[in-house]
Amino acid sequence: MIAESNRCRCDESRGQAAVEQALTRAFWHALDGQGLSVMAALEAASRTIGVLYGQIAAAHGAGTTCTCGWVPDPDTDLIVLEAHPAAALLQPRAPDLARMEAAGSA
Repeated sequence: MIAESNRCRCDESRGQAAVEQALTRAFWHALDGQGLSVMAALEAASRTIGVLYGQIAAAHGAGTTCTCGWVPDPDTDLIVLEAHPAAALLQPRAPDLARMEAAGSA
C-alpha cells in the first residue's frame, strides 16, 4: 500500500512538472514575436486557467460522478489557485543553467 501511494505521488509530481513545462514553453513562445506585454500575457494565462477550471468543474458538477474523486468547491479551490503565484514568489529561485557560471572546461 505504501509503495502504491509513493508511486501515485511520483506520478502526480511528474504530471505537474509536465504541465508546468508545457505552460512555460507556451507562455514564452506566445511572448516571442507576438508584441504582447508581459502583463498582458500573464493576464491571458490567468484568464485561461480560470476558463479551464470552469470547464473541468462543469464536467465534475452536479449529477456527474468521476472516478478521480474531485468535487469542485470554487470558494476553496480559488483560494488555493490564488495562493500559488504568491507562494512561487516567496520560494528561492531554482538554479538556471543559462545563468550559472561555468566551473571549468571539458
